[in-house]
Amino acid sequence: MKRVVIIGGGASGMMAAIQAARAGAAVTLLEHNEKPGKKILATGNGRCNLTNLVQEPSRYRSSQPDFPWKIITQYPLEDTLAFFSELGIYIKDRGGWVYPYSDQAAGVAQVLEMEARHQKVKIKTTEEVTDILREDDRYLVKTATWKYPCDSVIVACGSPASNVEGSSATGYALAEKLGHAIVKPLPSLCGIRGKDNYYPKWAGSRMDGRIILEVNGKIIGQEQGEILFTEYGISGISVFQLSRYAVREAAEGKTAVYHLDLMPKLTKEELVQYLADRQRQNGTYKNPQELLIGLLPKKIIDVLVKKTYEPEKIAEKLKDWQISVKGAYALRQAQICSGGVDPEELTDHLESRFYPGVYFAGEVIDVDGPCGGYNLQWAWSSGAVAGKAAAREGKIL
Repeated sequence: MKRVVIIGGGASGMMAAIQAARAGAAVTLLEHNEKPGKKILATGNGRCNLTNLVQEPSRYRSSQPDFPWKIITQYPLEDTLAFFSELGIYIKDRGGWVYPYSDQAAGVAQVLEMEARHQKVKIKTTEEVTDILREDDRYLVKTATWKYPCDSVIVACGSPASNVEGSSATGYALAEKLGHAIVKPLPSLCGIRGKDNYYPKWAGSRMDGRIILEVNGKIIGQEQGEILFTEYGISGISVFQLSRYAVREAAEGKTAVYHLDLMPKLTKEELVQYLADRQRQNGTYKNPQELLIGLLPKKIIDVLVKKTYEPEKIAEKLKDWQISVKGAYALRQAQICSGGVDPEELTDHLESRFYPGVYFAGEVIDVDGPCGGYNLQWAWSSGAVAGKAAAREGKIL
């Protein structure tokens, strides 16, 4: 019986533990928090967006673009849904976004832990791994207090993103000690810090709109939805969806700009005419700011209009309000990281090309996705693939 040690008790680590144990391995899971599954509790605003019914290669992003889909197809959506159904999770579909019917992420964490214990997984908490050492054809996983000999190791430590207590960069450090290259980790699914200084004046406002991201004059993508205006720039799901590209490109010194269309249902010409009509109808008793009450949030009005009401200039701004990207707001405020262990140095079973028997899973690898359950699907798929492979006897081809 192979002995497998899994480092990290998040989504990918728990899935890896269950699958390795089901495949016949003796599994020990090491978690540095006092309880596994802590980050799962924060997903989907506490509701746990398990996966998404729309699965295609373009939903997964990496420095090796073809790599994520090779893993996803080994443990696809259908397997994920069947797995959670077996564990007792009844699901509901919100426009393709899949949640537990209870809307409680705690239930997902609980059934994972119950299944792991049922499969005789030894769960060791408050264990901080410091090293992975090679001893002949086996490994020794060291913590501050103990040593765990094993045949295979799965590194599933996640990333330092989010403000969940215990999020860390341990996985990157362990990978680097083994000689793996790390694609620079940067915040993703995060608010954007802009370069102007007026943002505190509009903080707390929100509007629906269309967003286009432009990098060095090239359109990268667009989204539509609610935009949150913050003291540092902009936020909200529509902003998050493009943030990976905005943050990475800005970090490389490229010019990244968010173009906000805050009146997407009107053309610029229609908006100019509408604004002119408001002035004609109410301009005799309303000042420039008052003319926009009922159309825009007050804080947006205060930033947009000063002393004069000029329909052409107002329309131009509302149809193309530009936010030059300085970077992400903060790593701890990001939902995930982009970057991580370079997939080029991993096999199609997530095994290290340098150290046979060492595997990686989840967010520690340079793979990420947009909002909507894709990052958890990556965790389930990569955890399952690594867990099954680590438990097999003999060489994995």
